[in-house]
Amino acid sequence: MTNKRAVNFIHSLSYADIPLETVAFARRCLLDLFGVAAAGNCTDLSRIIRQHSARHFAASAEVGAAQLWFDGRAVSPVGAALANGMMIDSVDAHDGHKLVKGHIGCGVLPAAAAMLQAQQVTDEQELITCLVIGYELGSRLGQALHRSACDYHTSGAWVALACAAIGARVLGLNEQKTREALGIAEYHGPRSQMMRAIDHPTMVKDGSGWGAMCGVSAAYLAQDGFTGAPALTVEQDQFADLWCSLGQHWTIHEQYFKPYPVCRWAQPPTEATLQVCREHNLSAADVQHIEVHTFHEAVRLATASPSNTEQAQYSLPYPVAAALVHGTLGPEQVANDALGDPEVQRIAQSIQLIECDEYNAEFPAKRIAHVIVQTTDGQRYESAATEARGDPEAPLSDQEIAYKFKHYTQPVLGAVRSTQVEAAVSKLGEGSGGLDDLWGLIVPPAQSD
Repeated sequence: MTNKRAVNFIHSLSYADIPLETVAFARRCLLDLFGVAAAGNCTDLSRIIRQHSARHFAASAEVGAAQLWFDGRAVSPVGAALANGMMIDSVDAHDGHKLVKGHIGCGVLPAAAAMLQAQQVTDEQELITCLVIGYELGSRLGQALHRSACDYHTSGAWVALACAAIGARVLGLNEQKTREALGIAEYHGPRSQMMRAIDHPTMVKDGSGWGAMCGVSAAYLAQDGFTGAPALTVEQDQFADLWCSLGQHWTIHEQYFKPYPVCRWAQPPTEATLQVCREHNLSAADVQHIEVHTFHEAVRLATASPSNTEQAQYSLPYPVAAALVHGTLGPEQVANDALGDPEVQRIAQSIQLIECDEYNAEFPAKRIAHVIVQTTDGQRYESAATEARGDPEAPLSDQEIAYKFKHYTQPVLGAVRSTQVEAAVSKLGEGSGGLDDLWGLIVPPAQSD
């Protein structure tokens, strides 16, 4: 069955069709993603992948050029989607969707930006529209693939199709070539095993940048006549229930936003521990031992003594301990040079992870944990069952999102440029200026004032 609804949505959605509250939410996503990207620019992962893109994905006059964010070098749109996507993914603080067990924005924003730059599209409303298309397709594609695949795969597997859809729109592909682009992206998408990256954290992470690269490449291949196997997640009847609401129910509003730059599964016990210690006026020095009761996937985040930022971001004991010791948890607490704090190490080593069948049954719709904190004087304090802040049911406020953006960007860009980016995003789509103004803030090398 050809999913004409999806293909039509890709090509016919206009900025005027998007509800005002959805436009505002897209700006919120955009601001958060740029903030995380700025922090990610400082990581070894981002430095390596940007250098790789500059060396191996050269820009050409025939295809056009896109630029590496906070860097300035021009590369091919495929290379920009890869490097900028992995820049965001290098600091695990970007938005996500509970039912897809992963992340949409960190793939679709770099793909949209790369395609629009390469095609010299400067309409800022088109960036918002492409972003909304990516989120709407991504949430449905992720759920479809999780229904049908036997393994737990990374976000890149399905975000590749959302990026191919954006590419097809920007290139103006016809219906058949759009279907080919989606099919190429689904077939070649990085269906990598997420739990392997949980058990052995490295720079491969969630595959989002690779998915963005794959999706952009699929659109260009389809434009040239390359054919792909049908995209089953789009075209099979068993997924029709996911697509029937497209353009009516805006799933972008189902995104969560992270207050902390670590795996979402580690955030409920971090919240619970901080809450217990606030309620009972406990300092880190008072804590002898912590039990964390949570779901199976979170228990797999078992690295207690990370040696690099990737291990710290895919750990449960470390962020709980770091947040308790420092009273906060930001990019600076998971940076490579912050990992040797002896008090953080002491508490992290004391944490016991216990799998809870009740919380397993709630996953992935809910990610729950409770903790029992034992003090040095023998007292035991138990938290309530806790979910992470930032879910749609308990959203971060606009003030919290703005604070997070400033916290992540000011050390990298300086206060002036940070404020300029925030202002530009807040007005995006209102016709105050083309995308060149935004790229003029996002592209130049990071340099704090």
